Amino acid sequence: MYNNESCSFITEDQNCIKNGRPDLGFLYWRWKPRDCELPRFNAVRFLESMRNKHWAFVGDSISRNHVQSLLCILSKVEAVNEVYHDKGFRNRRWHFPSYNFSLTVIWSPFLVEAYVPEDMQDIRLDLDKLDNTWADQYTSFDYMVMSGGKWFLRTATYYENNTIVGCHYCPGKNLTEYGLDNAYRKALKLVIDFVLNSSGKVLYRTTTPDHFEYGSWNTGGTCNRTAPYKEGEASLNDMEVIFRNVELEAFKHLETIGYLGKRQTLKLLNTRNDCLHWCLPGPIDSWNDLVMEMVLND
Repeated sequence: MYNNESCSFITEDQNCIKNGRPDLGFLYWRWKPRDCELPRFNAVRFLESMRNKHWAFVGDSISRNHVQSLLCILSKVEAVNEVYHDKGFRNRRWHFPSYNFSLTVIWSPFLVEAYVPEDMQDIRLDLDKLDNTWADQYTSFDYMVMSGGKWFLRTATYYENNTIVGCHYCPGKNLTEYGLDNAYRKALKLVIDFVLNSSGKVLYRTTTPDHFEYGSWNTGGTCNRTAPYKEGEASLNDMEVIFRNVELEAFKHLETIGYLGKRQTLKLLNTRNDCLHWCLPGPIDSWNDLVMEMVLND
């Protein structure tokens, strides 16, 4: 659908071919559902269906990675105009004029209100307040793809009603260890409660596991595989299990109360990620196959 030279939205660190990756097999990797065939993304059909619509992707750098993939595919149909970006280029908006279709990416790694200092240490999270960066714009979006999780691993102090209720990994502070699972659970519940009482359709992308091998991101871990994992060959680490369980809890609760069966406003986009971010082009392109199936064909 595109290549590493034809798409200007690919960042240097995700341009794996330009950076000398020797194999090309990853260009053809994609997810295959167990019980059905997943149609390939049809950019023309998608844009035709999304005339006069506005999409937003809300999350961290992996969410931005997904947006870059979608832009690469859609821009093969029509040149896209960037109509907004903030000073740090973390929040951006593009417009496809012939379809009056807008696509926005919003930086909100916690989804709740956060103060993040430059050294990324001692983050303040207000677990009872949504991040207004996206919440204040919510009614202007027809569709949203949201995600969270990874940033909850960072050292943080948690607040509710402007009062400290605990922390994550804060030795020497004489604070209660709140549990990052409890913090993520609280934040996700706040987001879901807000979404269920609002208009629009939301897809929630579950936490993407790291697939580093022989170490982690800061200990020499690599992702040099030239073939995908086989089913059962890889497993989630302890932190990934925690995040996934919190997410599944939230959606099972919605099923229990009958909400998903009635309106299906909030859907689960279940994906796996390799290493941390994806090469472009690459397997992440098939996330768009999932999105199209859930939005247009379901």
